[in-house]
Amino acid sequence: MSLKAIIFDVDGTLAETEKDGHRIAFNLAFQQADLPWQWGVNLYGELLEIGGGKERLRHYLNIYQPQFDLREDLDLFIRKIHQNKSCHYRQLLENNSIPLRVGVERFITEASNAGLKLAIASTASVENVKALLDNSLNGEMAKLFTVIVAGDMVKKKKPAPDIYQLALEKLNLSPEECIAIEDTNQGLIAATQAGLKTLITVNEYTKQQNFELASLVVNYLGEKNNPFTVIEGNNHNHDYFNLDLARKL
Repeated sequence: MSLKAIIFDVDGTLAETEKDGHRIAFNLAFQQADLPWQWGVNLYGELLEIGGGKERLRHYLNIYQPQFDLREDLDLFIRKIHQNKSCHYRQLLENNSIPLRVGVERFITEASNAGLKLAIASTASVENVKALLDNSLNGEMAKLFTVIVAGDMVKKKKPAPDIYQLALEKLNLSPEECIAIEDTNQGLIAATQAGLKTLITVNEYTKQQNFELASLVVNYLGEKNNPFTVIEGNNHNHDYFNLDLARKL
């Protein structure tokens, strides 16, 4: 079958949003709520093993703050902190402080010009996904993503395959007609369980994870004058990720 669509993860894949975006936004939300918590870079890396921001915060409370004197309903508290965190995150994006990763804008343009469908499959909220697309891509490029599956649209988040299965359903395509681009082992498991071939672009948080299920693992998508580094897999003699390589994978 021919390649008809590219399905992107968002956080850590399109941009380095975890360390430089969500982590900072959580800390600002804690400060706003007069909470003496500070998620450092290393701690946040550990928390990223939990998919989803609200789930991450719940895990932090259970494991790192078991003695915290919560004076309101837990679900309400988590929703309130997460909502404030999302506001801070979108403000960071509006200030253009989170650039796209190397090669992302080029490849999106190339895929769209070739008539491929573009989709998002992310555990982030729909609002945060759209904020990233609107602020880090130009307005017209953001509109190229015809399918956005995110947040709480599915009951089970990554590494469950639900979000990719829903994306495939909305695209009306089979897994064999698509390729996924991810940055984490959780995302890789979700994509491959949905039957998708997957490219991994690692970052500082994920470079030591197990990616044996991936079709190719690189440091980033790359450019002609800024080639990627192959970490694992066959790059078919390509120096950067383009449609020809995507079709070969």
